[in-house]
Amino acid sequence: MPFRTLDSLDAKDKRVLLRADLNVPVRDGKITDMTRIERLSPTIRELSDKGAKVIVCSHFDRPKGKRVPEMSLAPMATALGQVLGRRVRFVEDCIGVPAESAVVLLKPGDVLVLENTRFHAGEEKNDSAFAAALAKLADVFVNDAFSAAHRAHASTEGVAHLLPSYAGRLMQAELEALDAALGNPARPVAAVVGGAKVSTKLELLGNLVGKVDVLVIGGAMANTFLAAQGIGVGKSLQEADMHATALEILAKAKAAKCDVVLPTDVVTAKEFKANPPTLVVPVDAVPADAMILDVGPASVAALNARLGSLKTLVWNGPLGAFETPPFDAATVALAKAVAAATKSGALRSVAGGGDTVSALRHAGVIDDLSYVSSAGGAFLEWLEGKTLPGVAALEA
Repeated sequence: MPFRTLDSLDAKDKRVLLRADLNVPVRDGKITDMTRIERLSPTIRELSDKGAKVIVCSHFDRPKGKRVPEMSLAPMATALGQVLGRRVRFVEDCIGVPAESAVVLLKPGDVLVLENTRFHAGEEKNDSAFAAALAKLADVFVNDAFSAAHRAHASTEGVAHLLPSYAGRLMQAELEALDAALGNPARPVAAVVGGAKVSTKLELLGNLVGKVDVLVIGGAMANTFLAAQGIGVGKSLQEADMHATALEILAKAKAAKCDVVLPTDVVTAKEFKANPPTLVVPVDAVPADAMILDVGPASVAALNARLGSLKTLVWNGPLGAFETPPFDAATVALAKAVAAATKSGALRSVAGGGDTVSALRHAGVIDDLSYVSSAGGAFLEWLEGKTLPGVAALEA
């Protein structure tokens, strides 16, 4: 690997500053999804068991450089202690005398969570003095927050230049999964890209057509590609100002010998609501007063049949308006087929993005793919071919 991992770190008696992502969903003061905290725990356990003094730092929400009590990391420290099954200390600042005093009290194996790094304006500005104040707390830096690696902030990038730096196990797993998916994949490789707008995924589509053998386009963005080719899409959501761009992407894909797969049939309705009357039609027969809300069963059957010829699949975005039944049918059907192919050993599958994770959880297969990233923006930027500052800073 081009970056150092915990395999090369002698953690015993070391003060380890661990950049985590504790930016978890909270409603009414309660954490509603523990996934990020649970995925962080193996790295903390390993460092603690090896005798490190583990100092966890993270951002939470957007306090804009000010102390906002309801954006404190104290609840996350409590939750982390519950997941680890051991005491986790908390200190009400991330730099300065309070943090330094708390670190002095640590014994080998102890875990300390620092207060929200974004309570200081220097965090998002990647201020050198703030990065130095963080670095002062530790002997080494471990970054286990791939989900924040697309931001060049003090705790993700700045401090990595001031201390010996390593990738944590979650960061390592994410980078290895993405490398296997796009860096050096087993071929043929396909990408499934869904979502509402071509404009938000323009760089992603442009990068993928040069890297994958098959590009499956779903969601409302498929409507834009259909409309760009002169196919009537009725009242469907689509971006008329992106038609020329869609045609350019199709031309680029053809030149790169990338097979672009669009729906051949679709599920339509006259109203976008739960369980309305629906009509399945070929894509060239969408009623003028109806809208496309999901990929049709024939298109899904063709995709499922095609899975047998693939070795690698990358997935970002649902095929339809999956939050509203019955327009989850295509996404659920494909998710189950991908999970089955993965479990059989025939397919390596990597998925990510907020809606994608929700859709896979909804389909009941989130644990059955090769790797599901909870990184969101960082996952998308990696797929777009961008350099992530937090990752580049770890390169050996």
